[in-house]
Amino acid sequence: MNDVYISIVSVNYNGMNDTCHMIDSLMQNLSDVSYEIIIVDNASLKDEITEIQAKYRNIHCISSNSNLGFAGGNNLGIIEAKGKYVLLLNNDTYIKDDSLLSLAEFLDSNATVGAVSPKIKFADSNTIQFAGYTDLSQVTLRNSLIGFGEPDLGQYDTPAKSPFLHGAAMMLRRDIIKKVGLMPEIYFLYYEELDWCEQIKKNGFELWYNPQAVVFHKESRSVGQNSPLRCYYMTRNRLLYAWRNRRGIIRLVAILYQFLIANPKGIFTYTLNGRLDLVRASIRGMINFTNMKKTL
Repeated sequence: MNDVYISIVSVNYNGMNDTCHMIDSLMQNLSDVSYEIIIVDNASLKDEITEIQAKYRNIHCISSNSNLGFAGGNNLGIIEAKGKYVLLLNNDTYIKDDSLLSLAEFLDSNATVGAVSPKIKFADSNTIQFAGYTDLSQVTLRNSLIGFGEPDLGQYDTPAKSPFLHGAAMMLRRDIIKKVGLMPEIYFLYYEELDWCEQIKKNGFELWYNPQAVVFHKESRSVGQNSPLRCYYMTRNRLLYAWRNRRGIIRLVAILYQFLIANPKGIFTYTLNGRLDLVRASIRGMINFTNMKKTL
């Protein structure tokens, strides 16, 4: 097979060891398919991309002069992708078998499906992180990961439609990306894949969870679960998502809910816990949302 079947795109940011672990797992387990690996370095502090390229001669490495965020980094790789399908794969993931191929086979056999995510487990465990999403509340903008924290006993082994897919591992048809557009870079970090999923659905395509494929995820190695950076972007981007994906009175109510209920509650909790850095990050997120140029 001369044509590339799957383009695997991953963004590296100060995470060379994780990236190499991911690449090794792909090379060890994928053989009966034509694929390419594209690594985008998002301006790591050290010149990690040169070391990665020297270690893996046959992969495509791209170096960005600035940190473009999750969406911007992935978009650089997507633009270079040659495959029929594009798999976005976090650099802090790895695989243990060739089950990723079932994602492409699923798309091959379901023309109405625009994108699909695998079952995602926490690293070195049999504990589920993702087996689909519940729908996003119209006003509170909250949803849940199906199966999160549960031992994998086969209870989520049936493919199912999902309102959203997981940005750590999602495969899309490249022709649909041309139709829908690249991942929205206005978010920089968090909520961009949810917005992208909305655009895919608006163009008439379905999103599915396919548990025949399994990916293991080390989870938030580059940012941290309770970091000010995460707090800032989650605060700002939840508001931005409401602005871009809600209309009329629902949009107004959703934004007011964040400003008047959700964010004050979070700030109160951060204050009680002595996390003034998170208080400042949350306030900055709200202020910057009001000041940013918001595009639809």
